[in-house]
Amino acid sequence: MTPSLVAGLEPPYYTAVFTSIRPDAPEGYAETSARMQEIVKDIPGFLGYESARTPGGIGITVAYFRDLDSLGVWQHNAEHQAAKRHGRAHWYESYSVHIGKVERSYSFERG
Repeated sequence: MTPSLVAGLEPPYYTAVFTSIRPDAPEGYAETSARMQEIVKDIPGFLGYESARTPGGIGITVAYFRDLDSLGVWQHNAEHQAAKRHGRAHWYESYSVHIGKVERSYSFERG
């Protein structure tokens, strides 16, 4: 699979930046992550996401939303809330979330 970036979004829009530290492959994480990806894609106003993880366990996921209302739908989704509780109890050593408004955006792609 070729990695791709979210590009070509017309500002303004919002980001939810989730940074975390967790073990490389905790039990049940992959399945829950796949389910969260399914759920968020169905939220009107969800624009996409990018995610990366280092071998040492630091991860960053940036999700893009058209407005704060769509981001709020994601934040308050019951399955997402349950996954966050489970993550705090079982997977993550620590995490932080940063919400931002994007006012300028540009990208580059070779050929």
